[in-house]
Amino acid sequence: MKEIKMLGLKLPTDPRWVNLAEMELEEILTDHAYCEQKAATFCITLIQQFPDRKELVEELAPIVTEEWGHFRSVLAELDKRNLQLGKQRKDEYVNQLMAFQQKGGGPDNSLLEKLLTCALIEARSCERFRLLSLGLEDEDLRKFYHKFMVAEAGHYHLFIELARKYFGRERTDKRWQEYLDKEAEILKSLELRGDRMH
Repeated sequence: MKEIKMLGLKLPTDPRWVNLAEMELEEILTDHAYCEQKAATFCITLIQQFPDRKELVEELAPIVTEEWGHFRSVLAELDKRNLQLGKQRKDEYVNQLMAFQQKGGGPDNSLLEKLLTCALIEARSCERFRLLSLGLEDEDLRKFYHKFMVAEAGHYHLFIELARKYFGRERTDKRWQEYLDKEAEILKSLELRGDRMH
């Protein structure tokens, strides 16, 4: 529960998820690969949409490289285990978070919503990578996921701090709490599946 408090998440992942993921290794690695790819793409999109935000551009440019490196690392892990990269699947978790974003309010509000969505996805990924790093039987995979856990914690922190820089702590933290409440609702509503990172 310590990592839940550190990340602000309101609901811990059901511990059975690790066992389900371990039974569907090819599927979870495939989903993980696409999560990393989408993270890189989304950072590129933020840079394209908000090129006037100098600090955002400078902070996210290296994240693009890092996330793409993560994608390649997962591909290498699949290859090492003679597993195949499957097709990308719909991500109901992310889709529901994006549906929660407030529409309207101009570019500033749009940026705040997108930064908080990114922060929450990174926070939940961090929590799940930690579970994999502790609960998998395969020692190499435990180490593999520990590295990802550390990276995601840093990304979560970066997105929150960018939001606070641009929109102030009070406004950011108020909306962040609303996101955390909504995320807990989403998690409760989703089927527990071992072939999905979220």
